[in-house]
Amino acid sequence: MPQWFVINAYNKKTMTKSDIFDNELQELASFAKVISHPARLAILKYLAETKTCISGDISDKLPLSRTTVSQHLKELRDMGLIHGEIDGLKINYCLCGSCIEDQLKKFDAFFVTIKESALCCENEKCE
Repeated sequence: MPQWFVINAYNKKTMTKSDIFDNELQELASFAKVISHPARLAILKYLAETKTCISGDISDKLPLSRTTVSQHLKELRDMGLIHGEIDGLKINYCLCGSCIEDQLKKFDAFFVTIKESALCCENEKCE
């Protein structure tokens, strides 16, 4: 069994190491993971510029195959950052402003705490 799995003898539930962290940190990490890929950032930027678009249009604008774009759209959709509406044989994607705003508030709140606590080490130059 891989090392990252821990067996809880009380309820026989299989857990990963990330399960030891609170939900807030897990959600923040999931958001960071989703937006950490340049293709996903490009998709978000494209949707922001066009307001809505069709899945095929996105793959025409990025140097990626439709299958790859589709996989990235799924990650963004699963996080709730975008919505897809079926229109016949096509899917119209658009940004979910409320979800994006909520995730950014959580991200900002986390880093405000880090920023306010940051100390300069003796061996480093802080600006």
